[in-house]
Amino acid sequence: MILPIILIILGFVALIYGANWLVDGASSFAKKKNISDLVIGFTIVAFGTSAPELVVNSVAAVGGFSDIVMGNIIGSNNFNLFIILGIASMIYPLSIHLTTIQKEIPISLIVAVLVLVFANNFWMSGDNAIARWEAGILLILFAIFLYSMFVQLKSDLPADEFIPKSNAKILLLIIAGFLGLIVGGKLVVDNAISIATDLGVSQQIIGLTIIAAGTSLPELVTSMVAAMKKNSDIAIGNILGSNIFNILAILPISILINPITYNSSFDTDIYMLIGGTTFVLIAIMIGKNKKVTRFHGFLLLATYLTYTGYLISKEM
Repeated sequence: MILPIILIILGFVALIYGANWLVDGASSFAKKKNISDLVIGFTIVAFGTSAPELVVNSVAAVGGFSDIVMGNIIGSNNFNLFIILGIASMIYPLSIHLTTIQKEIPISLIVAVLVLVFANNFWMSGDNAIARWEAGILLILFAIFLYSMFVQLKSDLPADEFIPKSNAKILLLIIAGFLGLIVGGKLVVDNAISIATDLGVSQQIIGLTIIAAGTSLPELVTSMVAAMKKNSDIAIGNILGSNIFNILAILPISILINPITYNSSFDTDIYMLIGGTTFVLIAIMIGKNKKVTRFHGFLLLATYLTYTGYLISKEM
């Protein structure tokens, strides 16, 4: 039992360092191309911090661990929304751009509803699952989202806002990042499943809690640092961008690797995600300053901790 725990910790360390190296290299490349902080937050940083989810899910999909795949996606999105946004907004109230209110938050809400519809096969009989053609639709929507981000938000940056890295160093960081992610993802999945088997805990709970929280550590660190630096764009862009990436890119890629069956008990977790996203959208729209305030952050944290306690109590 001790060895798998140590290996999981080492796996998370490799995931965090790998994500940081990947983000550093990709962000340096993006800034060389004069791409704004907001688009970097929604795309480059969001992709980098979601890379652990991608690697973990790919490994789990190859092994046919459907509950790990789905639990990691939904669990990570809930962790991002309730814990990371909650903590970041308690550190520093996050100002939200009008375009984010009109576009990215509604997109986060719509794609969560879409997964609920696809997974439950509302329009056909048979086992609950997300088919490959539905995964293809999600990927097409993801491509449209990326294209719209670059068209809308590309801007010029002053040359003195960052210290440029050489192309060789950027390439080295990206390669090292991917290697760290691959090794870390393998360690986390294999040993988490081993512990779940030994303790008699379901893969669903492991995916929703331990793996989801662990693969979300890069988002947590990135958004906390951004909040402390009062950079709302990176903080909110990273959180919402990661949630969109997880559903529109990572989930369908996992399904294309190996189709998964869907456990309908995940419906409650998706309802949590839909409810939390709706709460954030309404709270911002009715607020005077268009901010996620410290009070909002407290409510998000309290809700998540209460719900997680409920999930764990059901397993005992």
